[in-house]
Amino acid sequence: MTDEQPSNVGTIQVFYGISSPWAYLGMPKLREIARSEGVSLVLRPIRIIQSNGGIPLRERPTARQNYHVVELTRWRKFLDIPLNLKPKYYPCRTIEYAACLVIAAGLKGYDDVALSWAIQSALWAHDQDIADTNTLEGIVENVFHCDTKELLVFSQTPEVYAVWEKNLSDAEQLGIFGTPTYVVGNELFWGQDRLDFVQRKIRGGL
Repeated sequence: MTDEQPSNVGTIQVFYGISSPWAYLGMPKLREIARSEGVSLVLRPIRIIQSNGGIPLRERPTARQNYHVVELTRWRKFLDIPLNLKPKYYPCRTIEYAACLVIAAGLKGYDDVALSWAIQSALWAHDQDIADTNTLEGIVENVFHCDTKELLVFSQTPEVYAVWEKNLSDAEQLGIFGTPTYVVGNELFWGQDRLDFVQRKIRGGL
């Protein structure tokens, strides 16, 4: 992954919160679209964009929080993806460590998509604390099957933090307000339920 912004339909930029259940639920289909259509995924983890109207789940009205659970229940059943409705470590204490680790993996040429999926699964399917660096170290070792302490150290460097901040800045400028938002060309698609439209865009159907 780089901090450049591809503008062609051969690339899907993925602006997402790594703790977002919707980004988690959408990842398998997103990967399949990328594979079947021959396009690349550029992962761009971000924080909640409050300047554009993003609201943390815990700060939303009770009615919206309750409906959030209803929708998660529907989608996990429809997609047949394991998901704990009340994971032990959600909301996360911080997503910065996990997000920067994914960024670092992309910069170093590792499979950042595989790592991101493993981190997301750890949170939503396995009740693991992705804000804990020991947990993240174990996930990295399981995904890449090698000593990756150097990657963990690199994830805390100014170079990686600069990309982390640029992702948020670019998302704000693009008008993104929620995650996941998929960007194809100059068009935004908010939510994993828009992935069919993402595929149509790639095929020239939109």
